[in-house]
Amino acid sequence: MSAPESNYAAWIAKADNDFLNIENNLKAGRVPWDTVCFHAQQGAEKLLKAFLVFHGRPLLRTHDLIALLAACVAVDSGLGSLEEDCRRMSSYAVAARYPPDLYDADEKTARAMYAAAQRVRGRILSLLPPPV
Repeated sequence: MSAPESNYAAWIAKADNDFLNIENNLKAGRVPWDTVCFHAQQGAEKLLKAFLVFHGRPLLRTHDLIALLAACVAVDSGLGSLEEDCRRMSSYAVAARYPPDLYDADEKTARAMYAAAQRVRGRILSLLPPPV
């Protein structure tokens, strides 16, 4: 394994923490739906970056899931099927961090973003060897 490939597991581990954060929040009596949206976007972002790192591609320092996905599609065109999910989640990197007068997530939206992140997770992990 080359040096760039060796770091992909760290990105997956960080993404796993985002998914754990979502799962823990969904079990809470009071769920911060904006936080669920934020961690869905963050988990997807880190997984796309893991894919790029594994393939020795330059790491894009952006929260824009569409830009990250485009770089991933250059490696594997089949990932283009994730475009709608990435487009829907992309804005939650920033919007979910502001007061509700600027952005207010509800349960339906948050669960949809979690489902989108899970689709990204499943697809990316199916293309990478399990981290050791």
